[in-house]
Amino acid sequence: MRILQDYRGLGPSDRGASAAIGNFDGVHKGHQVLISDAAAARSGPETPLGVITFEPHPRRFFQPDAPPFRLTTAAERARRLESLGVERVYEVGFDAALSSMSPDAFVREVLVGGLGISHLVVGADFRFGKGRAGDAVLLRTMGTELGFGVTIHDLVGDESGDYASTALRVLIREGRCAEAADQMGFWHTVSGPVILGDQRGRELGYPTANLAFGEQIIPRYGIYATWVTVLDGPHAGRHAGVASIGERPTFGVNAPNFEVHLFDFSGDLYGAEISVGLVDWLRGEEKFDSVDALVAQMNRDSQAARATLARSGAAPGATATGEA
Repeated sequence: MRILQDYRGLGPSDRGASAAIGNFDGVHKGHQVLISDAAAARSGPETPLGVITFEPHPRRFFQPDAPPFRLTTAAERARRLESLGVERVYEVGFDAALSSMSPDAFVREVLVGGLGISHLVVGADFRFGKGRAGDAVLLRTMGTELGFGVTIHDLVGDESGDYASTALRVLIREGRCAEAADQMGFWHTVSGPVILGDQRGRELGYPTANLAFGEQIIPRYGIYATWVTVLDGPHAGRHAGVASIGERPTFGVNAPNFEVHLFDFSGDLYGAEISVGLVDWLRGEEKFDSVDALVAQMNRDSQAARATLARSGAAPGATATGEA
């Protein structure tokens, strides 16, 4: 898969894709239907299967001071898209120039002049261009004029409602891991490079890998059973683990923290890229009267996480990054 961060100056092999367009935050099952439609609309195997998305997320551009809200980092999103067979990811830079571009100009300059799109798949609620003035019907009209096909797909959902990134954010904030996984087909993941922590877990007999949330949404505080995928380095592979998300009240820490302990693991993960799939929320964050009481609870948490993971197997997806 190729990730292209400028729609201008593309070579022939990167133009002419059949592509789905949107933010694709979470790459949930609704997004997956759009990608499947784009694959079906290809004129032949030489036509790339693409996804057109935006970086930064438009919401971040318009609300720079908003709390973290992304379900997936750009890198995690790309891994999920690749697992679905996407061959080109066009990460169009969302800046002042793009935000002020009229719908007509966006179609002519970006989709046709830049990407040379052969077919475009959109959700029925897709809006684009300055003031969100463009919609799916306009795309279809302009596609007829300019020579590319357009498929408009109704919203996709199940008995609980439409699949949507907004609804997924609610589930993540409430610690409803299984319901989120049902809507995504992937475990919700926290991903990024392992950073240096205070090494307190090592002193307690539970060494941890620490991650920064960055732009990712902060899940419900508490303890989680996790599948951890180490994506690079000598320890690459999938590992069972238990994670803590919170402010570590026993030690007086008051900033959101994410740390995960990998079971039956030894080695150095500093700087490695990892993706931690949240399988089940086990309990809320607690303050303990002593370190001994905390360690005793950590032992119980580890046993509970192991039992949960034994029941979960590898589903959904074969790894925490969702490779089917």
